[in-house]
Amino acid sequence: MTIGSALSVGLLGLKAFLVQIQAFISPGLPHFSIIGLPDASLSEARERVKSACQASGFRWPDTRVTVNLSPASMPKRGSSHDLAIAASVLSAAGMIPPDQLISSIVLGEVNLDGTVLPIHGLLPIMLHARDHGMQRIVVPAANQDEAKLIDGLEVLCVRHVGELIELLGGNARYTAPTDGPEMIHTTDDTAGFTPPALGDMSEVVGQRTTKWALQVAAAGGHHLLMTGPPGSGKTMLASRMPGIMCPLTPSEQLEVASIRSLCGTLPNYGITDVPPFEAPHHTSSTAALVGGGSGTARPGAITRAHHGILFMDEAPEFATRTLQTLREPLESGYVAISRSKGTAFYPARFQLVMAANPCPCGFAYGTGERCTCRERDRIKYFSHLSGPILDRIDIQVEVPPVDRIATQCNEPVESSRDMRRAVILARTTARERFARFGWSCNAQASGEWLHKHTSDKALTLVNRALESHRLSLRGADRALRLAWTLADLAGHVSPGCDEMSQGITLRTRVS
Repeated sequence: MTIGSALSVGLLGLKAFLVQIQAFISPGLPHFSIIGLPDASLSEARERVKSACQASGFRWPDTRVTVNLSPASMPKRGSSHDLAIAASVLSAAGMIPPDQLISSIVLGEVNLDGTVLPIHGLLPIMLHARDHGMQRIVVPAANQDEAKLIDGLEVLCVRHVGELIELLGGNARYTAPTDGPEMIHTTDDTAGFTPPALGDMSEVVGQRTTKWALQVAAAGGHHLLMTGPPGSGKTMLASRMPGIMCPLTPSEQLEVASIRSLCGTLPNYGITDVPPFEAPHHTSSTAALVGGGSGTARPGAITRAHHGILFMDEAPEFATRTLQTLREPLESGYVAISRSKGTAFYPARFQLVMAANPCPCGFAYGTGERCTCRERDRIKYFSHLSGPILDRIDIQVEVPPVDRIATQCNEPVESSRDMRRAVILARTTARERFARFGWSCNAQASGEWLHKHTSDKALTLVNRALESHRLSLRGADRALRLAWTLADLAGHVSPGCDEMSQGITLRTRVS
């Protein structure tokens, strides 16, 4: 009885788990089967692995070959296990010494000619392998740059199954692959995409009040809604918000990079301390926003915006059902997508920034004399942003039109660097204050803590707003968080009446 064994790693969402792959070559009619809950693409590995092994000089046995993926209760998906399946069969047949695969992870998709193709999700896989005491990992050569991002593992990069055999002490006969167009392989729709450079706030004409609101949002991690006519600068302001936010911590950088690795976009970004910025189009489906797809659900825009900004331009144009799916992630900081084969959990701790016109034509501001919309059309347009959604938006600010460029250009302007410096100081104050609670910003503080540590005078203003129904109970807590952020920006130990009044005003500006 000859059993060959190799190790791979599977992903369920961003959660990695070790997969032990065993191959058994037994007497019987020629047959090759893979068991252990493989999905359709993994079941097709039979033909890929068989052809790839033969292209490496291995004579496929004319008997029964059975490959088991353990644990059998966990669903396995994708083609990243191809190379490990090939290694287990080659080990069972004696082409690879069995002891060479101990404490080694083998990853890669194989082609019919034996070439090894890149995979997605390598970064979270490598982090899992390192944390569980693995010593060596075999990855496709095309993933070499990504593999270098993680220390603590011996990395072997291979371009062909024959290279794997030789690196592990066996003998192979194969034609070495040559670099060229035929080696290019990607399933990422953003291949060749270069992230745009961050603009500077100093480039935005006027809008001092809105810039201040953005600074408050960045300092406290607050959600924001901007309402104003077309061309007033809402999109321009939102796209520059990552430039005034705190740089990501090392752990946050790895989380963001792991998500991008799973999505196949990490080569476009690398590991960076710039917060992500996602701006889905208003025609995006619920699955595109939250995540979905057949089999195990894939991450959506809210997960790709983790630790960054999710910008929804023309927010009332989004489908109502799509907007409603944001309610739970905004509170919990993650999204759970259930399928028949399991539930995928993805992080989704993002800042929501929305932009909206005041009406379908966009001119229902000021006197509204240019507006051509009927009253019911205005009501219907903005009603897409339901009360529960608006209640979760901390800052609601109006963006007026800019009508005097020459005068406003002569006014002093604040750069993104200056605004970011103030944001970092405020965030540092909040982080030190909440260190024992594990909160990193005011937006994460609990209502109990806020009520206990806010002065009675400031709480009196909140109670008046509650009594007059200007605020809901959730809105009151969010106004308190805003007041603490304003106090941090002003250098105060705790919010006073002025900060509390400003916090309430920021929440209730949009009618």
